[in-house]
Amino acid sequence: MDFVKVTEQDSLHNDLEKKSIAELLNGMHQEDQRAISAVGSVLPDVELLIEQVVAALKNGGRLFYIGAGTSGRLGVLDASECPPTFGTDPNLVVGLIAGGDKALTTAVEHAEDSELQAWKDLKKKHINSKDIVIGIAASGTTPYVVYGLKACQENGIKTGAIFCNANAPIAQYADVPIAVVVGPEFLTGSSRLKAGTAQKLILNMITTTTMIQLGRVKGSKMVDMQLNNNKLHDRACRMLMEQIAVDRALAEKLLDTHGSVRKAVAAFKQF
Repeated sequence: MDFVKVTEQDSLHNDLEKKSIAELLNGMHQEDQRAISAVGSVLPDVELLIEQVVAALKNGGRLFYIGAGTSGRLGVLDASECPPTFGTDPNLVVGLIAGGDKALTTAVEHAEDSELQAWKDLKKKHINSKDIVIGIAASGTTPYVVYGLKACQENGIKTGAIFCNANAPIAQYADVPIAVVVGPEFLTGSSRLKAGTAQKLILNMITTTTMIQLGRVKGSKMVDMQLNNNKLHDRACRMLMEQIAVDRALAEKLLDTHGSVRKAVAAFKQF
């Protein structure tokens, strides 16, 4: 089938500069609904990819995201939120962006065009066959991502991909390709909008579901979350008071001693 870059097609909305703020907001909101619908249509593929991620992590592997620009930033964001949310080692889920850390805040010219850099970046992290790598690229053509996945497959490393154009080149290098086709952007070519929204929704699904499968959640509670601010400490206290029926003072003492809800509950139940 032919490959068409829908992400680069003209917006379905025109004369944006002539529209009121309310009209612009309503137009963007309409397009956001398409992103949510598109994610819903690929849930079976997301499930397949998560099964691969869970298997890899249970076997001692790690999850890597590779991307450029907005897609790379979303991968780094999702990876960086795993330690505070689930108490994981920072090296368990790793986000790599073309151009390195500088590219998180500043566009790095031509960084995404390198066919070799992603594999170099992965090798610095001692990538191996136990790991799994997910490429994120709205266009599905970004060289940094496409050739990074190609190198992974050539070295026996499982791969997945999240992209927004059907039949994109990246698909051939993904064991589990996810084509979440959201259509033309509200602002022509600005894939930080619908495409980015759809990618973030799927990334959230991947890590949240994986961590639940790995036992990092009890009920609906983040029992392994890091207690690194007052809000989270207060939440943890309330969780303890609910789970083991203790007062606030004892809950705080248990948390101070054991450092997490899970460990505090386990220690309390030993007595």
